[in-house]
Amino acid sequence: MTKRKPLSTLVAESLADKIQSGLLPPGTQLPTEAELCKEYEVSRTVVREAIARLRSEGIVIPHQGRGMFVSEAPAARNFSIPEEALKTLPETIALLELRLSVEVEAAGLCAERRTETEAVELRALMEQFDAQHGDPAAVQIHYDYDFHLAIAKAAGNEFMHAFLSYLRPILVPRFQLEYVVARELKDAYYERIHKEHSAIMDAIEKRNGRAARQAMRRHLSNSLERVRHLVLSSGVSSSDTEQKAAAETFFGDLKRPIPLDG
Repeated sequence: MTKRKPLSTLVAESLADKIQSGLLPPGTQLPTEAELCKEYEVSRTVVREAIARLRSEGIVIPHQGRGMFVSEAPAARNFSIPEEALKTLPETIALLELRLSVEVEAAGLCAERRTETEAVELRALMEQFDAQHGDPAAVQIHYDYDFHLAIAKAAGNEFMHAFLSYLRPILVPRFQLEYVVARELKDAYYERIHKEHSAIMDAIEKRNGRAARQAMRRHLSNSLERVRHLVLSSGVSSSDTEQKAAAETFFGDLKRPIPLDG
């Protein structure tokens, strides 16, 4: 079951949509708190939180003693992924699709631009990730993301690296490896990831941009398919018990080969 967004977020998004569509043109005064409370059937606290969010984004500005007005030149809204997002499998799929669009090119550029020092560092990060699954207490997905983040950095594009750095804190959904208790299931998962990482690393070391792009696309596409399989086999779980059962089924199915070239 998808977690509902906070009421203040819903109100802020609704007002922002009205502003963007022209229903509330630049320079227009926003309705009063009382009017917004009545329109959205929420409390004053909710309205104030929504307005504070719009103000922080430069969409509305205060006029002393007159209330809040739509900015004459609304600032471009900063890209953000709300903290309430990415707590379900469909949202994780959306994030993987986003990563796919950026990281494939990052891998190709990395192969073409990386220095010898960066190649050595990337190999060390990959081996560090491989070493973690021997100790269940040390299993942390952030070692995997260290590898991906270093690829983006070695691509020589500061915006790619900054974007993927922004995604890092929200990357790992709560239903992932922590729910898998059977060691052999984790081993199957890590073996698959190791093969995919090795293909990416080999292409980068050979400075083969095309092969690096193909290997990264294969890796993230396989990750996407693994999560999609979990959705199809278990549905969107609404409790930790259901999520754990779904994860057990999902990782168990990793014993069944998935073609690496599809």
